[in-house]
Amino acid sequence: QVQLVESGGGLVQAGNSLKLSCAASGLTFSNAAMAWFRQVAGKEREFVATINSNGRSTYYSDSVKGRFTIFRNNAKSTVLLEMNSLKPADTAVYYCAASVRPIATSIRESYIYWGQGTQVTVSS
Repeated sequence: QVQLVESGGGLVQAGNSLKLSCAASGLTFSNAAMAWFRQVAGKEREFVATINSNGRSTYYSDSVKGRFTIFRNNAKSTVLLEMNSLKPADTAVYYCAASVRPIATSIRESYIYWGQGTQVTVSS
């Protein structure tokens, strides 16, 4: 049984930083591309960042590029999202997602497994 458990969300002021963590179990983590998506109530879940299975390739949405960094630790089966210079527009529920393939992609349908989400709220 695959489980993805996110942590690290919370309330922060604009301009500050936050780090999200996702702990994976039940899958061969080192073979899986991982990603972070986010969703605001009433809107579609949108891509934030992705990393391939060996951690050497990353991609970001234009809205977070230069502010967010995704990285992974295959030995600990974890993927992290470091978020800097946060803006109120970054407020959302953030989801960790795992693919069954090693290649990073921003396509939501490529991700089979999802975490329960963690709320990030950025106040102005």
